[in-house]
Amino acid sequence: MSDIQNKLSAYSSRFNQQIEPLFCMPHGPQKRVVEAMKYSVLNGGKRLRPYLVYETSRLFGKSFDDSFYAAASLEMLHTYSLIHDDLPAMDNDDLRRGKPTCHKQFDEATAILAGDGLLTYAFEILATSPYADDIKIRLISLLSQNAGAFKGMVSGQMLDLYAETVKNPENPSELISHIEEMKTGCLLSYSCQAGAVIGRADSSSYEALTKYSRCIGIAFQIADDILDVEGDQQLVGKTLQKDSAQNKLTFVSCYGLDKAKDMAKQLISQAKSEVEIFGQESHDLQALAQFIIDRKY
Repeated sequence: MSDIQNKLSAYSSRFNQQIEPLFCMPHGPQKRVVEAMKYSVLNGGKRLRPYLVYETSRLFGKSFDDSFYAAASLEMLHTYSLIHDDLPAMDNDDLRRGKPTCHKQFDEATAILAGDGLLTYAFEILATSPYADDIKIRLISLLSQNAGAFKGMVSGQMLDLYAETVKNPENPSELISHIEEMKTGCLLSYSCQAGAVIGRADSSSYEALTKYSRCIGIAFQIADDILDVEGDQQLVGKTLQKDSAQNKLTFVSCYGLDKAKDMAKQLISQAKSEVEIFGQESHDLQALAQFIIDRKY
């Protein structure tokens, strides 16, 4: 593994150890929904978004513990989105991170409730965190905006579903960029913005990290679209080659495989340049950007 993969793996191990105790099992049959929540959150994953919260806050002298509550709440919310995205009414997936999806491991109704539970728990974690009140308010506001139905992830998911019903969209390149910006990009943007907020970054640093996050967000989605075409299903951990079968609009279907790869490379180059203002401290962020398009899972 590369150095950044080792760091991401070490972070994931520590993060998983600290997040597991947040799932206190209630007594009685209602504990089933918490079991489903815990199963989905602890069901593997790269922990890329929590790591970004940590790594960006570290630029401003913050520690793992300083970033943990924002990182944990984000992972709760991200996992809710995956549970719902896998449901039969959405992408209808049987595998997530190489294991049965929540609705397959439990049942569809429990999966819906588990997603609901994780969404609300994300904001409870932030609201009860030890951050200063102004930081709490800013984090809650940013997360709700980036996850929401107006300019956030929910809106992007709706556009993604809409795109499946349109055979020949008028401007496919604009539509796929808009879908990515909200469906994938918003939570990646929040990851970097949250680290900046925790670190009380100045406006120029905040802007640089936001631009960095937008570049890696688009590149991340392009890499996912490429993996769907030529990835190894055992490594990726989910059903592949579904996009073309479902007539989904993707960067690959829109631009072709070679051009999509070139676009991703250009975006990663731009992302690296955006964080050069942090000097040597940006080394891991630059390495992480490269990993996003080099990854095989």
